[in-house]
This record gives sequence, structure tokens and C-alpha cells, in this order.
Amino acid sequence: MIRTTFKINGRAHSFRKFHQSHRILSQSQDFINTIIKPYTATTYARPDIVFTHGKGSYLYDLENKEYIDFIAGIAVTSLGHSNPDVTELISNQAGTLIHCSNLFYNLHAGELCNKLVTKTIASGGMHDASRVFLCNSGTEANEAALKFARKHGKSFSEDKFELITFENSFHGRSMGALSVTPNPKYQAPFAPLIPGVKVAKAGDIESVKAVISDKTCGVIIEPIQGEGGVTPIDGDFLIQLRQLCTENNAVLIYDEIQCGLGRTGNLWAHSTLPTEGHPDIVTMAKTLGNGFPVGATLINEKIENVLKVGDHGTTYGGNPLGAKIGSFVVDKVSDKEFLQGVTLKSEKFVAGLGKIAERYPDLAKVKGRGLLLGLQFDERVDINQIIAECRDNGLLLLSAGMNVIRFVPALNVPDEVITAGLEIFSTAVDRYLA
Repeated sequence: MIRTTFKINGRAHSFRKFHQSHRILSQSQDFINTIIKPYTATTYARPDIVFTHGKGSYLYDLENKEYIDFIAGIAVTSLGHSNPDVTELISNQAGTLIHCSNLFYNLHAGELCNKLVTKTIASGGMHDASRVFLCNSGTEANEAALKFARKHGKSFSEDKFELITFENSFHGRSMGALSVTPNPKYQAPFAPLIPGVKVAKAGDIESVKAVISDKTCGVIIEPIQGEGGVTPIDGDFLIQLRQLCTENNAVLIYDEIQCGLGRTGNLWAHSTLPTEGHPDIVTMAKTLGNGFPVGATLINEKIENVLKVGDHGTTYGGNPLGAKIGSFVVDKVSDKEFLQGVTLKSEKFVAGLGKIAERYPDLAKVKGRGLLLGLQFDERVDINQIIAECRDNGLLLLSAGMNVIRFVPALNVPDEVITAGLEIFSTAVDRYLA
């Protein structure tokens, strides 16, 4: 709720009466055009929908229309909207301590750091995980990782500052993270970006060998490229990449902001790799706060050994409220039974999407792992039309690169919701391709 009263065409309106009006549809449009759009910075292209509340895997708009949510805030609300345990936790902690600054330790930040290290190692992920920097978002987690990689590089040489990223990757919108997001659409309006960034092709180790050198301080990669087409990166390639980084004293960073914390059916997407494929840094956010802004950068002792007081910082990162939520979420998504449930739900999605791909073998194929899935269409297909029709019929989906429609629902999405959502999607695809 923005405010209790507002004006449309000079007349005062009560939000409650506005919401209950028999002319809600037209007034909702007036509300968007008069109250929201004139005061909102032009950084997103949004459909004319205003969401007011959510529950589990559903969202509701001003007209109280119900939508099945297979976006989950872009893989964020992984325990569902208005999760009762998270709601109670927020209420209790808000009445105890929200913020005390990083001038002091606080109980919940310490617990979260401890759990991220110990549960990561127990899961088969990053075997030498050691320390955690807490922040507020995925972009901030990546900014910290890039700074840490440069600090490590400069412990060898002032010239060791170059970074390697990969085609179709996405790491954030701030200047450092944007510099390793090699998409001209995102980068061009803000050039020049930070210097020393090289671009390789994921899955092609020769392309990495062509750009890595004794000047390389770090390599950043998503084990599953999310924005870049829901594309899993081959495990053998990641092992070879680890070897190249070790040979060149370069820091290997896995950006698991979208693919980590249970989304693949493992705690981390890289948990299935042997230690020979493990990184020096893992970045995370999204799921970690279930909607509350929380991010983290997990590092090993190699990185910790070059850090000094004052090298990095954050005002809000590690606040007791965010850390308490993160600690609860980590407990949930690291539970073996919970992760088995993610795998079973993934199988249900893959089967449903596979049936659609079978009907249109020349136009569609299934991609991804766990509950980070996509249906990639031939470039002749306008996926935005399919997404719009699904939205009109009560299903929320989003796109990804490479003409992919992406599915990132809550990790605890009920089976019956999966079935209902796939029916809406299948019908929309058939109507478009018929």
C-alpha cells in the first residue's frame, strides 16, 4: 500500500474504497498512470499489474486476481510468499534488534556465517570454505568477490589485475559486476567500464587458455547461466577451469546467486563436482533472504589471508534481522528431505515441459537443472507473446537469453500447482504454435 489516500483527476480517493470499487479495472489503470508511473524511475518495462499480496506459490493483484507464480521474485522467494515461519521470525526479530552496525559482532550474523561454511562443506560443496562476508544483494556479493580477487592478485604483482568472464553471463548492474557482464545492451550506455576484463566462451577451455595469463587475478562464472539462457556448464570444463586458475594463481569465483542454495536439488550447483572443480569464492543472494535483502560471499583461507581491516565493508550487511532470516533459510534448504523434494518437483516440471518439446521437436527443447529450468524456442517464436498470454490466464513466467522461457518457482511449490501451471503454459504454447 503506497498511501491511504491519493488523487485522480483532482478527486481524493481512499485506497480501501479504491480497492473495493466496482470499477476496479479502470481505476487500477488510473492508479498506475497517476500514482505510480509519474514518480518511478524508468529502469524497468513492466506490465500494468499491481500486486498487493501473495501466499505460497500465488500472487494477487489489485483486482484480487490470482496468479500462479513460477517467477518467485526471480528465484528469490524459494520458501514461498508470506511463509509463516519467516513472517513470525521477522516479527520477533524486529522487536528485538534490527541493526547494530558492523562496529560490533551480533549473534545471528555469526550463526549465519558458521552455517554457510559448515553446511557447504557437509554438502560436498567448496571443500575449503572458511569465511563469509555478509552483504545485501547478489551484485554486492559479486563486487566483494571481484575486489577480493584483485587484492589476491596484487599480492603477487601490481600488474595482476585482469578478470575473465564468459559470453552470456550475468553478474549484476553496478560498475564492477556490469564490467563482467558482457552484454552490449547492458554495458554500452555506461562505458567505459573497469579495465582489464577478458571474455571467454563457457565450455570452450581453449578460449580460456587464449586469454588467461600471469596478469589474470580472477575468473568468474555461473555453474548454470541463468539470464544467459538457463545453460548448465559442463562439469569437466569447470574442473579444467579450476586447474588453469591454479596454474596461473588466479582466483576462481562461482556465481551461484541464482543456481545455488537448493535450486538444483543440491545445496550448491557445484556440489556434484569433485574437489578438483571447487572454487575459491562462492557468491550468493536471492534464496538466502526469501525476499529480504541478504547476500554473502563465501571464501577460503587463501582469500582471507590477503584481506586486511578496511579492505571492504557494508553498512547494512549482516544486520541481525537479515542474518536471522538467512540462518533459517540455510537450515531449510540444506535439509536432505527438502532437497529430495526439489528433485522430485523438478522431475515433474521436466516431464511436463518435455511433452511440449516432443510436440514441437524443431522449435523447443528443455534446459536447466533442478528448479532452474527453461524451454528454449526457435528464434522465430516470439516468447513474449506466450508469456503475455500465460499472464492473462493467471500464470507468471519470465524470459531468459537465447529465446528461453524460464521456470524458477518456489522450491516448495505444491505438485498440484505445478500441474495447473503447466496446463496453462501448454495451452498457451499450443495456441501460439497451432
